[in-house]
Amino acid sequence: MIFSSNPTLIHHPAEKVFGFVSDLSLLGTLMPDQVVNWKSDQTHCSFSITGMTDLSLKVDQCVPNSLFSLVPEGKSPFGFRLQTSIVEKGSVSEVVITLNADLNPMLAMMAKRPLQNLVQIMVEKLSKADF
Repeated sequence: MIFSSNPTLIHHPAEKVFGFVSDLSLLGTLMPDQVVNWKSDQTHCSFSITGMTDLSLKVDQCVPNSLFSLVPEGKSPFGFRLQTSIVEKGSVSEVVITLNADLNPMLAMMAKRPLQNLVQIMVEKLSKADF
């Protein structure tokens, strides 16, 4: 199941946006309040989702100035890819954050709204971030 944010214009060039989202210490600032205990290095991050689970992610794809994705590392309640796509449009960038999740029908019913909210919150916080 694919959850995508609305395409959002960020008033910075793709290089700056990519630098922000690919810095996992900064990526943590885009997470909703339920994400706590964010820890990161250059290629991995880990965190807890309050009342739910602990997750570890690793960098999966890194195409400078256009694509950055993370996948679970270790135990995860389901497989997924969290991807940020960036298209430069002059001095601004259009960003879409997508979560492609391998969910069974029961889990899909419960997780649909929170996962859609996650990608939208992330892109909205990115649009307001201090670069």
